[in-house]
Amino acid sequence: MSSSNDIITLSHGAGGKAMRDLIDDLFVKGFANETLAALEDQARFDLSTICSAGKQLAMTTDSYVVDPLFFPGGDIGKLAVCGTVNDLAVGGAIPLYLSCGMIIEEGLPLETLRQVVLSMKTTADQAGIQIVTGDTKVVHKGAADKLFINTTGIGVIPAGIDIQAQRAKPGDAILINGFIGDHGAAIADARGELSLESNIQSDCQPLNDLIAQMLNTCPDIHCLRDATRGGLATVLNEFAEASQTCMSIDEKRLPVRAAVRGFCEILGLDPLYLANEGKLVAIVPAAAAETLLAIMRQHPAGKDSVCIGEVTQAPQGHMLLKTAFGGERLVDMLVGDQLPRIC
Repeated sequence: MSSSNDIITLSHGAGGKAMRDLIDDLFVKGFANETLAALEDQARFDLSTICSAGKQLAMTTDSYVVDPLFFPGGDIGKLAVCGTVNDLAVGGAIPLYLSCGMIIEEGLPLETLRQVVLSMKTTADQAGIQIVTGDTKVVHKGAADKLFINTTGIGVIPAGIDIQAQRAKPGDAILINGFIGDHGAAIADARGELSLESNIQSDCQPLNDLIAQMLNTCPDIHCLRDATRGGLATVLNEFAEASQTCMSIDEKRLPVRAAVRGFCEILGLDPLYLANEGKLVAIVPAAAAETLLAIMRQHPAGKDSVCIGEVTQAPQGHMLLKTAFGGERLVDMLVGDQLPRIC
């Protein structure tokens, strides 16, 4: 039986000594930076440092409720850092700072929380970002499912970068940095409900360094998104609608692992809609496509990058798939959710 010394109790969220000890011993030591160590009610930054990095401030927030907390290729902590870092990076921003809010269910083992914090720190270091402020709430057993995390990110967009969904133009190339559907398949398999044997790993990874190298090569990237919930099909439909163009892709060029394809065939799922946590979709001028692909393939996060299609004029506002059998079909945005609790 667990003692109160090795599990989260309501006292850890009550504002007293137990809470302060948890913050000091786990979060302040775990995330380890001077801004957080000050333990003020807000993180404070030198504006000159921020302004010297770019011309626009970018801010994003997201909450993570994945089940299970640990899965092949990642965990909720890694996911929380990568997801928010990538949301900044696909806007052309240099990620600088993260906040971390945790809602913890009473009874969660402290060792589980410690592993999550360590994973967040490791991933933040990899992405070159600091976790500088946060909040902890503990709720009664049954009021949450183990652990929920919210992260808010702040970054700076350098001058000359203008990445927007409406900038897609007919003739642009559509690039992706590797295999799709890995994360959604890995999460579903990790739940152990399907009795399938596979070695599918989540693609969860920070993309900011890859994107920085892409922008250094071609500052005029038109559109950029990470294909998370709703998958590749959702992102391309969003681009098509915003720019009133057509996203035309070739099924034969789609990078899908054999294990993920088999997983989808067994369950009747479509890899175009499966979630990813380390895949970007870029709409770029056709003249820059080959150069960009060469740069992307030199980076660990982009070694399997491919061009999957092009932007066309019509049918406006739609995604068009050229099938492996030589036909064409429209691919709509996902209605509902293929798999729950994937991020």
